[in-house]
Amino acid sequence: MKRKQTTDEAKLLQAARAWDMEALAAIYDIYSPLIYRYAMRLLGNADLAEDCTAETFARFLKALRDGGGPSKNLKAYLYRVAHNWITDYYRRNTVQQVELEPLSNLLPSEEKPLDVQAALGEEQERVRQALLKLTPEQRQVIVLRFLEEQSLREVAEAIQKPVGAVKALQHRAIAALRKVLAED
Repeated sequence: MKRKQTTDEAKLLQAARAWDMEALAAIYDIYSPLIYRYAMRLLGNADLAEDCTAETFARFLKALRDGGGPSKNLKAYLYRVAHNWITDYYRRNTVQQVELEPLSNLLPSEEKPLDVQAALGEEQERVRQALLKLTPEQRQVIVLRFLEEQSLREVAEAIQKPVGAVKALQHRAIAALRKVLAED
């Protein structure tokens, strides 16, 4: 199944390089929800997540127009562009606190007793605050690995680091999270 997905992605990318509008639309339809969700988790603001998604695809089209863009893994390329946009946003705005989208907003809503909702909200806030204490690279690895459910290889391609480096970042991030959460 993974090989077929890679082959389909390669065909879409080849067609996109030829400015096939159906291929470009398919790429947007497939990847824009993923990029939006990723941006929403890191930015915590729907308008900014939409801006990030739009700019990610605008940069992708500009790269294609200029003869650049991804040579193989389109998904990793788009995540990298989105991450760069988010990093640039925080640098420009010198915002120190990152608001992460509450997990409850991303999961199917079910009626839960108020005390359970309150406890879940407190726990989510505790984890969110712990994530804020990680380095940006560690936070990116945690979000891609555990919230976006990407493989080590996919994360490595997205952040342009070897798989071993991703494993090390993930290990350090988990250790840091454990330490911060234990202090509470």
